[in-house]
Amino acid sequence: MTRIGTPPEVERGQAITIRVDGLPLPAHLGETLAGAMLASGRRAWRHTRHGQPRGLFCGIGLCFDCLVTVNGTPNVRACLTPVAAGMIVETERKP
Repeated sequence: MTRIGTPPEVERGQAITIRVDGLPLPAHLGETLAGAMLASGRRAWRHTRHGQPRGLFCGIGLCFDCLVTVNGTPNVRACLTPVAAGMIVETERKP
C-alpha cells in the first residue's frame, strides 16, 4: 500500500524561451525565473563579497540571494518573478 498514491502528471504551461546572460534558456509559462534557471542546471547566479556562490535560498522572497536584472531593472527577486516570452535576464557574472 502506498501512502500518498501515484502522483499525477505535472501539467506545464506553454513552452517559451527567455535569455539569461545572452543565452537562450527554455522555460514554461507559470514558472518563476528561479525555477526555470534551476531546471536548466544553474544553481548560482550571484556571489557574496567573499566570492561564495548564491542562488535560490528561501524561495519565498524573504532573502536577497536570488537577485537578477530583468529587462534592465536591477535587484529583481528571481524566486517571485514569473517568466515571460522574450524576457532578458542578466545575472551577476563573477569576474
